[in-house]
Order: sequence, then C-alpha cells, then structure tokens
Amino acid sequence: MKRAAMAMVVLALATMTYAQQAAPQGGGSQSGTAQPATPPAGKHPPQAKTQPEFEAYKVAVASANDPAAFEKAANDFAEKFPESELRILLYQGVMRAYQGANNADKMLESGRKVLTLDPDQPEALVGVAEVLVERTRDTDLDKDQRWDEAAKNAKHAVDTVETDLAIPADTPKEKVDAYKGYLKSNAYSILGTIAFNKEQFAEAEGYFRQSVASLPEQPDSIVVLRLALSLDRQGKYPEALKEANHAVDLTQEGTTPGRLARQERDRLVQLTGGKTAAPAQPK
Repeated sequence: MKRAAMAMVVLALATMTYAQQAAPQGGGSQSGTAQPATPPAGKHPPQAKTQPEFEAYKVAVASANDPAAFEKAANDFAEKFPESELRILLYQGVMRAYQGANNADKMLESGRKVLTLDPDQPEALVGVAEVLVERTRDTDLDKDQRWDEAAKNAKHAVDTVETDLAIPADTPKEKVDAYKGYLKSNAYSILGTIAFNKEQFAEAEGYFRQSVASLPEQPDSIVVLRLALSLDRQGKYPEALKEANHAVDLTQEGTTPGRLARQERDRLVQLTGGKTAAPAQPK
C-alpha cells in the first residue's frame, strides 16, 4: 500500500537521523561557540552520555535487518546500559522490525517495552493499539479489556503526537508533518474500528472521517471501506455509496480489500438504484 510505503520512508529517515543525533553532546567541536540547530517542538532526541555507549548502540543497530537478532542486541544493550536514553530508540526499532516481519505478538511485546520507558511515545501507543484491535475477536473473553486498552492508547497518541515526538534537528518539515499525520490517521482508524465493533456506527463514522482527514493525500482503502460500512449501517446509503466507490478506486480487483469494496458498492447500488463510479482513467 502507498500509505505503508510512505510510512516506512518517513520512519527510515527518522531512524537514520536518530543515529546521527544519538552521539554524545560535545563529542566533536572544540570551540564551544557553534550553536546547534533548533529542533522542532517536542522532546529532545535521545542521546548517548558516553562514546562507548554510542558505539554499543551502533553495534546493536547493525542487526536491525534480523528482528530476533535486533531484539537480543537491544536487550543486551539495555542490560549493559540500564540508564541509557538510547534504549527507547532500540526498542522502537525492534517494534518496527517485527511489524515489517508481520510478527504481531513480538511487535506488541516490544511496543510495550517502549511504553514502559516512555508512556507518552505516540508511535508505540499506536503500534500497541493497532495490534490489540486487529488481534481481538468478538469471541475473546477479554475483548472489552483489550479494546479499552487500545482506545486509551489511541486517544493518548492523538494528544501526544504534537508534544512527545522526539524529532531530530533539521528534519524536513514535510517529513515531520507526514509522520504526524500518519500516526493521527492510524489512531483515529483504531478508534473507529473499536466503535464499529461495538456497533456504535455514528461514532465510528466520525473517527473514520478524522482518519482520512489526517492524511488526505494518502487515504487508506480499508479506512474508506469501513467508513462506507459505517454509513451503510446507519441507513445513509447515498453517502455510503460515494465512499464505497472511493474504496473501489483505491483497491485492485482480485485483492481481498478490492473484493470487499466491490461487494459493498454493488450492494449499495442495488439499494439506491445508483450507479457505480466510472473506472479511473490511467494517467
């Protein structure tokens, strides 16, 4: 998906920049007169206190392509430097690595380690909430507890995304805005999914609209489809058909999202006597 690709680019940029910013302060210049670039509003990026700590951090990051090895390296680093600010960067990296490997259980575990170190970290709040929602079923005895935890995390992420992201200095504003928009969009999508699962369809509609509005240049086809379904459940069929047509435009025929979007569109066409949208013209 385009959103996923965009997010990975943003996160990769942040990770590379963090690696530069993590070096100990005052480790380079001798003059003491140079002023650091003014960082964006938010928490200061974590930094090493000593050069050995920074070197150990770089060794740990070198295993990032292997999630299990990266997790072990992060744990070893945390044991050797139990007070290091860089622990949170490593566990964030582990969370992303397991996300990329589609290992939800390990992503949840590493995300909770991040939140143990910083309960306001927006990316981890969203990551943990996302796993809780997507891995919870109506038949689970603890579903309400899991949904409540996910909703609490998602709402807190919306509150903290402007204040608790540790953005390295000189990060381009458009990248910062895209990252914030991506996190907010995911947080609202999570809240909408929880409301939909609870059959609170008007509330779900509001959250899904906020999700789309948070990242309008990269609408998520699943969110748009869920918005259509929320409108459908409220009997708002013409509005639902509009969103279902949008979901069809965003998906490919033959994929699971594409099949579901076309099923919903066809159902709404029958209910409204409306028309399917004309296929998008190739550019």
